[in-house]
Amino acid sequence: MSLEVSDLRIEIGGRPVVDGVSFVVPDGARVGIIGESGSGKSLTALAILGLLPDGVRASGSVRWNGREILGLPDRELARLRGDDIGMVFQEPRTALNPIRTVGRQIGESVRIHERVSRREALVRAVAEAERVALPDPERIVSRYPHQLSGGQRQRVAIAMALACRPRLLIADEPTTALDVTIQAGVLALLRTFVQDAGMSLVFITHDLAVLAQVATHAVVLEKGRVVEQGGVADLLRAPSSPVTQALLRDATATLWHPERSHPSISDAVAVAVDDAPTLAPARGSSLDAAVAGGDDTAPPPGPAEPDATDPERTP
Repeated sequence: MSLEVSDLRIEIGGRPVVDGVSFVVPDGARVGIIGESGSGKSLTALAILGLLPDGVRASGSVRWNGREILGLPDRELARLRGDDIGMVFQEPRTALNPIRTVGRQIGESVRIHERVSRREALVRAVAEAERVALPDPERIVSRYPHQLSGGQRQRVAIAMALACRPRLLIADEPTTALDVTIQAGVLALLRTFVQDAGMSLVFITHDLAVLAQVATHAVVLEKGRVVEQGGVADLLRAPSSPVTQALLRDATATLWHPERSHPSISDAVAVAVDDAPTLAPARGSSLDAAVAGGDDTAPPPGPAEPDATDPERTP
């Protein structure tokens, strides 16, 4: 299934903020949309799924598997989200419900699209938590978002987005809010899922060094317009637009090799990340308690769970 965006225009108060953006994401392709803050990349992603705020108008064409989806009624878009297209937002703390356990939230993402019982959904939630390499998944699903680390919350958001096995994943700056020491694990997780499932990926970022780790093709935006697009390796070797050159300078600063007197572009092309962390064994079931009791009351206080790759975690 392919995504085709043609002449997408987005206006806020009559002022164009995205102006004629066009690109194609073939089945199984990994495409990055990159640009500086205010370039329109996140608005483009929101328009694809019909999630633009009130008062923001979109026109043009967005076709999914040949079907026009721009302007679809909310009910039809709701079926599309999760079943066909999943989305991971930049800040999981705001994307997750603070008064529901993460297991309940993962399970609800399944129940919206599949006819399963609450208990079956929680069993699936444990499986999805394990799939995204959350430690001790049966315990994690009984926790509330504030009791998890930032990296763990983002893994929960990824589990929710992938629970119904969509064919396309849109990830909007999914590692920007994370410490650099745990970004690599989340990027590796996304890359593994996309490659293993053969799904398509639209990855939104302002960081060319990050994009090089997950995407093979890039669309560069500046002030709402496409200024360059092509293979990521080609853009790294020979960027033609000033904005891409500026993004490359930022990326090479990140990828500076201390033994060399200049940045290595080949490092950026071939940058790799470690595999997702090994799963910790479960230490006991909390499913029965979760099924028996509601979790819509105020969550209990408690410290965040230490991230498996967080250098500041407590022993």
